Amino acid sequence: MKKIQAKLQVFSGAMMVPIILFVLVGFYVAIGASLTQYVVPKGNLVYDVIKSITGLGFMFMNNLQIWFAVGIAFTLAKKEKGWAAFSGIVLYLSVLSVIQTYSELQGFTEATTSVESLIASGYAPDAAANFNALWGKSLGYFGYNMGIFSGILTGLMSSWIHNKFVDTKLNSTFSFFEGTKFVIIMTTLLAVPFGIALYYIWPFIGNLLQSLTIFIANSGIFGTFLFGTLDKMLLPFGIHHLIAFPIEYSKLGGSMLIDGVTYEGVRNIIIAQAASPAETGYIVHNFTTGRILFQLAGLPGAAFAMYKAAKPENKKKVASLLIPAVLTLAFVGISEPIEYTFLFVAPLLYFFLYAPMCGLMYVLAELGQVQINGHALFFMIPNLFQPHKVHAMSLLWLLPLTFILYYLTFEFAIKKFHLKTPGTETNGEIKLMSKKEYQKRKEQASQDALEIRIVEALGGKQNIENIGCCATRLRVEVKDMSLVAEDSAWKDYLEAMGVVRSSNTIQIIYGVKVGSILTQVKDALGIDG
Repeated sequence: MKKIQAKLQVFSGAMMVPIILFVLVGFYVAIGASLTQYVVPKGNLVYDVIKSITGLGFMFMNNLQIWFAVGIAFTLAKKEKGWAAFSGIVLYLSVLSVIQTYSELQGFTEATTSVESLIASGYAPDAAANFNALWGKSLGYFGYNMGIFSGILTGLMSSWIHNKFVDTKLNSTFSFFEGTKFVIIMTTLLAVPFGIALYYIWPFIGNLLQSLTIFIANSGIFGTFLFGTLDKMLLPFGIHHLIAFPIEYSKLGGSMLIDGVTYEGVRNIIIAQAASPAETGYIVHNFTTGRILFQLAGLPGAAFAMYKAAKPENKKKVASLLIPAVLTLAFVGISEPIEYTFLFVAPLLYFFLYAPMCGLMYVLAELGQVQINGHALFFMIPNLFQPHKVHAMSLLWLLPLTFILYYLTFEFAIKKFHLKTPGTETNGEIKLMSKKEYQKRKEQASQDALEIRIVEALGGKQNIENIGCCATRLRVEVKDMSLVAEDSAWKDYLEAMGVVRSSNTIQIIYGVKVGSILTQVKDALGIDG
C-alpha cells in the first residue's frame, strides 16, 4: 500500500504541471471578455488585442488534454525530460489518428454516430444519446470524447515508454537511433496497439464515467459534502488532485451548453459563463465556492483559536507565524501552510473534525446559493468587471458564522484534548522562533546555501531518484529513505513547515516559495529540466 501511495503521489504531482495554464485561463477569459463586452468599444487596436488574449484563454481551456499529456510525460520521466515531453505530444496525436482510422474501419464516423443516424439504425432514443455522448473531436480528429483522460492516459503511457527505452543501446550500425531517438520510434509503433486497445476499453470507462456523472448530479448536497471532505482528507497524502481535477475539468463535473458550445467540468463551465454576455450568473452546484468560507473565515477562525490557546509568552511568536499564513490563504487560496501547523501535531483534529467541517462549508455555500467566480481574493478580481453575474449576499452572514463555528470548535478541541498546537507548550518540538534565533540555528547547522543543505539532507545527489514539486511541497523519490534527515531537522534547520514520508517518497512542505526552491535544488544537482 505504501508503494501504491508513493506512486499516486508522484502521479498527483504530475497532474499539477498544467495548473499555471488553468490560472491564466480564468484571467484571460473572464477579464478579457468583460473588457470587450462592457468597457472597450469594438473597432480599435485595444479591442483587437484584448480579444486575442481572450481567444488565447479559450485555446488553453479547449485543449486541456494535450497539456496533461505533455505535463505527465515530462514529470514522470526519470531523465531526458525534454524528449519525454516531445514523446507525450507524439503519442497523443498518434493515438488520436489510430482511433479515428480504426473507428472508420468499424463503420463509426461523425455521421454514423449522430443521434439521428443511430435511431435510424435501430437504437432506442436514450441508448442513441448515450452512445453518441461517447464520441467527439479533438484537434480535428474524430474519435472518443475522452476529455482530459485522453491526455492523462497518453501521458502515463508515453512516460512508461520513455523510461523503458531511453537507455537502449543498439549495434554501432544503428547507433544513431538509440536512446532518446529509439524512444520516439517505439512511441509511434506502440501507439497502434495502444490506440486499438483504447478503442475497445474506453466505452466501458466512458459508461462508468457517465454513471458517476449521473450519481454526482443526483446526489445533491450529499455529493457536495463527500467531495469537500475527501478533498481535505486526501491533501496530506498528496493525492487530492485525483478527485478535484476530474470534477473541475471533465464531464464528471457536468456539462452545459453555453452560446452553442458544450463545456465540461465545473471550472470550464464557470469560465464560459464569465465570457458569455448572455449569462447572468454562475452555477451553484460547483464544488468550489465552499472554499471561500473556510479560506476567508474558517481557517482564520481556527488560527485565532490557536493564538488564544498559546501561552502568553508565545502569543507574539504564534501571531508572527499565523498572520502571514492567513493573508496568503485569503489572497491566493494556498491553505496548506496554516493547515500543516496543526496537522502534524493533531492529526485526529485534522481528519475527524477539520475535513468534515470543510465538507460542510461546501454544502452551506451551495444552500446559500452563492454564485461567484473564484474562491480567493486574487482570483475574484474578474468579478469586479461583471458584478451583475455575482449573487453572493448570503456570504454576509455565512462568513461570520463560519468564523465563529471554526473558532469555537478549535478552541474546544484544543482545550478538551490538550492539543499541542503552536505555542501551547513552553518547550517541545512545536515552537516558534524569532528571526534572530532562526538565523543563529541556520548558521550553526551549516554555512551552505539552503539548496545545498537540502541535497545533503536527502542523502546526497546519488540518493535522489526523482524530484519535483506541487503548489506548496517539494516531492522527492529517494533510493534509501534511511539516508534522509529526520523530520525535526527539516523543520528546525531547513526552513520546512512539515514532512510527509511514504515508502521511498518524501514530501517537504515549503509553502508558495517551493517553486524557486526546486529550481535552486535542480541547479545544485546539475539537472536541466
